[in-house]
Amino acid sequence: MSVTLTEKAASEVKKIITDQKLDPATVLRVGVAGGGCSGFQYSLGFDTAFDPKADTKTDQHGVAVVVDKKSDLFLDGTTLDFHEGIDKRGFTFNNPNAKKSCGCGSSFQA
Repeated sequence: MSVTLTEKAASEVKKIITDQKLDPATVLRVGVAGGGCSGFQYSLGFDTAFDPKADTKTDQHGVAVVVDKKSDLFLDGTTLDFHEGIDKRGFTFNNPNAKKSCGCGSSFQA
């Protein structure tokens, strides 16, 4: 499994889907795109499209998580969590493949 979604992150995803009244077939799409100050940046969004030839789909804590096969190479072993504290609030990526990352944590080098 390339990306693991924590229970806390899954809970937040379900809350967003409900609050924004998204289609029940909505999936969480996790990926990697070229860019950012370190070479690659994470992408995270909602989608209703799923192509079994190009994507990997898993169900984690009641959330369908989709990763395209190209991103899968860079995200293998990554944990997606949700942090809510006084210092910051949002989704965080813990990627064991990242050799270097930028200060903001939104881009990395593999």
